[in-house]
Amino acid sequence: MALLQVENARFSYDKKTEALKGVSFSAEKGDYLAIIGHNGSGKSTLARLINGLLTPSGGTVTVDGISSVDKEKCFQLRKRVGVVFQNPDNGIIASIVEDDVAFGPENLGVPREEIGERIDFALKAVGMEEYRKSSPARLSGGQKQRVAIAGVLALKPEILVLDESTAMLDPKGRKEILSVVKKLNEEQGVTVIAITHYMEEAAEARDIIVMSDGEIVMRGSPEEIFLKGAELKKYGLELPYPAYVAEKLKEKGVPIDGVVLTREALAEKLEKLCE
Repeated sequence: MALLQVENARFSYDKKTEALKGVSFSAEKGDYLAIIGHNGSGKSTLARLINGLLTPSGGTVTVDGISSVDKEKCFQLRKRVGVVFQNPDNGIIASIVEDDVAFGPENLGVPREEIGERIDFALKAVGMEEYRKSSPARLSGGQKQRVAIAGVLALKPEILVLDESTAMLDPKGRKEILSVVKKLNEEQGVTVIAITHYMEEAAEARDIIVMSDGEIVMRGSPEEIFLKGAELKKYGLELPYPAYVAEKLKEKGVPIDGVVLTREALAEKLEKLCE
């Protein structure tokens, strides 16, 4: 069985409108999945279903064999899924970084010696060891979000859900967080589900789900998804900027082959054309 299994999940905030209309997909351990879609497409609702903050009104959400509708085991499900939200200030509680990271394990009743080990692991994973005794209030937006991720990692989740967690950051902060997330996925084997409206971030994933009006309308690799620029536009989405530039150059007769997803790849192709 897949680590995460969503089958025909439905959810309504009121009796008139369904936010999710029978969503089905799965994710294995170590996957890196991006979920994209216009505002109101159901992305954030899906994130809350995955970690049990919301219960589906129909269908099932199962994590490591635990169903989110099983009230007796919901706590166990939430231990397996960590969610990092958009605004890091909303999740920072303590006045010292290490105390904030320790908050989750303390509430789970983790032994004191192990809490220290988890703090060490989490801060090292996000590159924030030197800020252990710092005040979160003095950190940059990107650093605060790294502390927020460390707080989730200290819970040792199997799945890390990023719900628009770079939306309030500048380009430098977004790059920092993306680097941390890729490292966690590749070196720690953490399953990542990144909900984002930044197409260049989505291009870093191994698999992309496109949502529209509460339904999954496309799924595939970044190369497969971003090859369908016209279809994406129909769903209110754009190509990653390097792919957009490459398409415009192709229209002008510049012989660029394939789908270009990163600035580095675009620069390399243009450099070859100039040789």
